[in-house]
Amino acid sequence: MSSMPAKEVTQLLRDWSRGDKTALDRLTPIVYEELRRIARIHMTREDANHTLQSTALVNEAYLRLFDCARMQWRDRAHFFAMSSQLMRRILIDHARRRNIKRGGGLKRVTLAAVAGIGVEHETDLIALDDALNALAEIDKRKSDIVEMRFFGGLSVEETAEALGISPITVIRDWNTAKAWLYRELSRGSEK
Repeated sequence: MSSMPAKEVTQLLRDWSRGDKTALDRLTPIVYEELRRIARIHMTREDANHTLQSTALVNEAYLRLFDCARMQWRDRAHFFAMSSQLMRRILIDHARRRNIKRGGGLKRVTLAAVAGIGVEHETDLIALDDALNALAEIDKRKSDIVEMRFFGGLSVEETAEALGISPITVIRDWNTAKAWLYRELSRGSEK
């Protein structure tokens, strides 16, 4: 992540949330590179001919994030977790607007990548988004963990920090969520 210690980034986020414009000026160059890294992770799961590029994705997310001046950021991990979630939402909305039907033009994601299981079955990102939304209705924390780990590239420790839970809880919920998603996505591919 950034070379600035996490505590300093967290303090800048909190200062910015309280309306300190100088904190935002200092924060922007620090977080921009990490936002670009997260955008690249998201874009690797998209078709090579996607009309959005990672720079456009990070810029769109950046504009939306920094328009939320009154968001109460808990810490650096919370900020980047929310950034990743916003980027995923931008990509899904973009795909839905373009009327991409399941499988049409989307890069396919192996369930092995989602579930960490050596199965070569594939699914598309809209189906994964639908499954994540269904998981969120059942267990929001597990859905958030998938969001942060799979889409945001956060480590177990960063995810635990963002959610205020222990790393072992993250690991346990991550494993359960992966199994649940594998089952749901496998069921959807049989149709």
